[in-house]
Amino acid sequence: MITIFNRKELVSTFSMKRQSEIRKELQRIGINYKCKVINRNSASPFSDSRVRTGSLGQNMDMAYEYIFYVCKQDYDTAKEAI
Repeated sequence: MITIFNRKELVSTFSMKRQSEIRKELQRIGINYKCKVINRNSASPFSDSRVRTGSLGQNMDMAYEYIFYVCKQDYDTAKEAI
């Protein structure tokens, strides 16, 4: 089980294709992982600036960030695999 206390950030990417490749590889070698998806265009609870400005002129390829976490003891194996 991966918790905030025993996890380590493996990699962060904005590419949907890359995140799919990472998922497949981690599953192939049997490493448990968590993937946090951040929508960079969603409204922030601390500021409504993104709501006011919209997405005009923003690169939509950078709209989602995928952050992968693995258990600390699996980090080296996972890093080599990807």
